[in-house]
Amino acid sequence: VQLQASGGGLVQAGGSLRLSCAASGFTSDDYALGWFRQAPGKEREGVSCIKSSDETASYADSVKGRFTIPRDNSRNLVYLQMNNLEPEDTAVYYCATEPTLRCSKRLQEYRFWGPGTLVTVSS
Repeated sequence: VQLQASGGGLVQAGGSLRLSCAASGFTSDDYALGWFRQAPGKEREGVSCIKSSDETASYADSVKGRFTIPRDNSRNLVYLQMNNLEPEDTAVYYCATEPTLRCSKRLQEYRFWGPGTLVTVSS
């Protein structure tokens, strides 16, 4: 399984960005795909997750109401739509996946990670 996140950049507070996670090599239609982020000097944390089988999505409290996780099955893409961005959202964002997993914020439950993409939100 290979993942590639893209779409990061510099945006002003209150602005929007859409990150994309391109996935390939899946051997199962049942998987969880999560977005995580790591801010400077902080631990990596879960941001959002979608379960492929029923498209159940979950969000960290800090992003609820601002972020969504739409999916384009035909193109094997999962997005992280980020609206009303705040300086505290500045981080490197990663997508990760694990077959058959239910959505989880625990990093160790995901074996497959893509390289991150940097999001910088200026005040």
